[in-house]
Amino acid sequence: MASVDAAPQPCQPEGNLSECRLFASFMSAINRFLLEHNLRIATNPCVSPDFCLDWPALRDQLHAGTLLKVYPKSRFETKAGAWTLLENAEGDCAWRLQGQTEVLNDGVELPDGTQAFPATFANLLALKNLVQEHNVATTIFPTATERLGQSTLGIGARFTTLHWPAVDWAMSALNLGLTANQNSIPRELVYDVDVMLAGRLDTVPFPFIGTNVPEGHQGQSVEGMSHGCVLAKLKSGFHRRGVAWSFNADHQPIGGKFDQREDALVAGCLLASYITFDLSPELAQTKVPDDAAAWVKTHVPAPLLQQVKTRVARAGLTLHEAELARLVAYVWPALQKMKRRDEKYATARARAFTTAPGRGYLRELSIDELPGLTTPETTAIMLSLCEALGLKINFVAPAFGFQKNMPFPDNAALRGLIEKQWAVCRQFGASIGFHSGSGKSAENYQVMGQVTGGRLEIKTSGRYTYEMGRALFRSQHPQDQALWKAWYQFTVELAAVGAFSLDPTEQKMARVFITDALTKAGRGVDVFANPTVTRAALESLPASPDHMFWFEYNFLYVLAGDGRAEKAALGDHTPAGYRQRARFYRISDEGRLNFWKHIASYIVFLAENTGLATAAACAGARQLLARYTSLEEMQNDISK
Repeated sequence: MASVDAAPQPCQPEGNLSECRLFASFMSAINRFLLEHNLRIATNPCVSPDFCLDWPALRDQLHAGTLLKVYPKSRFETKAGAWTLLENAEGDCAWRLQGQTEVLNDGVELPDGTQAFPATFANLLALKNLVQEHNVATTIFPTATERLGQSTLGIGARFTTLHWPAVDWAMSALNLGLTANQNSIPRELVYDVDVMLAGRLDTVPFPFIGTNVPEGHQGQSVEGMSHGCVLAKLKSGFHRRGVAWSFNADHQPIGGKFDQREDALVAGCLLASYITFDLSPELAQTKVPDDAAAWVKTHVPAPLLQQVKTRVARAGLTLHEAELARLVAYVWPALQKMKRRDEKYATARARAFTTAPGRGYLRELSIDELPGLTTPETTAIMLSLCEALGLKINFVAPAFGFQKNMPFPDNAALRGLIEKQWAVCRQFGASIGFHSGSGKSAENYQVMGQVTGGRLEIKTSGRYTYEMGRALFRSQHPQDQALWKAWYQFTVELAAVGAFSLDPTEQKMARVFITDALTKAGRGVDVFANPTVTRAALESLPASPDHMFWFEYNFLYVLAGDGRAEKAALGDHTPAGYRQRARFYRISDEGRLNFWKHIASYIVFLAENTGLATAAACAGARQLLARYTSLEEMQNDISK
């Protein structure tokens, strides 16, 4: 395969230059951009919504009988016939159909009498209807069925898609459905590739590095991730297991500046089976009036408010009228916008999909951004308001005082906090969502599972970037080691510069990260006399993925233009950023196997300690993991 710097050859139908030009004129802007810069799916998946960038070239290969990769385990049937996924060396995919013609767009008849269709996003949406109309219980696509609306683990894709086979393996080994794809949109995923190409993405503040980073800092599009996650499961034959899985469009921002682009957010999240509503943008601009009671009386329907009071009282909680009025005045504008957004999600699905499972989706209400630790009264009021508005909430996420990637220090206190919340949630039929769920102790997870009886959701994300670092660190492959060393040095540079930043938050956090690493290594921490002393202290440490500064800064490396540790290079959606991202997709089989085994092991750990899987099932899964010596062995065990 050509290197990323080779000259692109996007369209070469033999002897038909006019056809090539015609295709290019109809090619989407994002596909043209990727082809012009030789950013192919094989080493940069999920940027375009499509999984076929160059249909004329792939079509010619199909006609010529050129050797393509056939995924026999991907086979499934619809009323139209039997389908199989094909792929060329560049990562472009096609659907081969043995059956009727003209089922999807842009189809061609092949010499063997079958038909082929490009793996475009539009064709994927049409195929979803064909699949679900034929088999309502299919698990090819993310769904809101089974136990997923009550119990799940959220597996975040914070920087690449390389963890998906490990997630699918864990679901297969444990016979347990999970939220197998979870991303914050637009913070992590590009919500609109045309806006990205125009250089008009908004930015997201990252106070701990003292700057703003463009939205979509992972580089993938939301539609591309939706598409890629389905194809990953078909390639391995995971759908044969019949295990339902979900896709969480996390932290969907409600209100504020997002009013102007909510239609684009709705369109991008069409395949998500699980929406997390984040009210914080609207709450940030909402001012509670001095006379909150008068405002509520004017703006909130009296029957609805009475319904809330009755429902909360039935939950055994006492409301103080003044406190109720202040909270309702604070959240009512955001909840009205949440209701409007929810109606748009429902309308978009009703327009695109023809079956009830295809249209269904779960709802999570994130209230951990409200001030302080969430009280049971606040949870009850929020859930009763949503109930009165006709919004069924499957998960609610209160604030428990969790710190990202750190255990909760007091299990007895944690048990007490969760018990109070669970006493409310169970009366509303809602499970508890635990955000910032990575890096907690086994005992923490046991408490979460025991108190809720497994009616929980735990969001994990940062852990999987860490596991990639561990995998590369352990690998003996020279290319993996080169990537690891460059990645580690990137975080050293950010820490060293940040420790003397004029921005007080950036400086404070960088010094905390450095001090933590030095303390755990048994070194002195009086190292901030000047930049030279600090850098020397950092460079005296043996490189390790367990250093806090590496853990906190590492996710920024994937789309840092040319791998530069400079603020201007972060979240680079130009070819320089995507060439950087491609480095992760070129790691060795050894590195990938290490990564998969680490990911799967962590999911098994979570499932066992939360009680979502039995100890016997988890022990069996660990035994299987220990025996794998190749990617093929592990991947083959995903399907029956």
